[in-house]
Amino acid sequence: MFVRQIAIASTLLLASAAFASAQAPAPTRIEQFKNWGAYSYKSGNSTVCYVLSVPTTKEPASVDHGDVFFIISQRPGQNISYEPQAMMGYTLKADSKVNVTIDKKNFVMFVKDKAAWVENAAEEPALVAAMKTGSSMTVKATSLRGTATNYSYSLAGISQALKKIETCK
Repeated sequence: MFVRQIAIASTLLLASAAFASAQAPAPTRIEQFKNWGAYSYKSGNSTVCYVLSVPTTKEPASVDHGDVFFIISQRPGQNISYEPQAMMGYTLKADSKVNVTIDKKNFVMFVKDKAAWVENAAEEPALVAAMKTGSSMTVKATSLRGTATNYSYSLAGISQALKKIETCK
């Protein structure tokens, strides 16, 4: 079931990219590593690789969260290496922050529409490093309606998945 959720999330990620590029190709799953999948797709003349996972828990349980996932992308053609991103199934409150916590280390993300990125890009390597050594991650966000949401992710398999895409070309 977990692999199915990851596949659905991956498809949704590409579907949103399809609006930007009418001929967005379907992603190819490279390999599944416990809770994290490694994927790739062609974008023009370059390849985009990413790892993706879905939350193990979503709170509050009483609301419809839509499809929520966390990705780390690698885009050699755009000189982007290991860019973390939180994707929500709902619009985030404008000017709010998304807080990511891994083993007492906190990272702040800025929001735009349904996504969030690390506020200080210089902290991206530290977030990825914390994910590789941590066991779990929590992501806290606020919806446009003001609902506080909380997601738990298992980090089992993240190191192997990232290793698989490190030579993405």
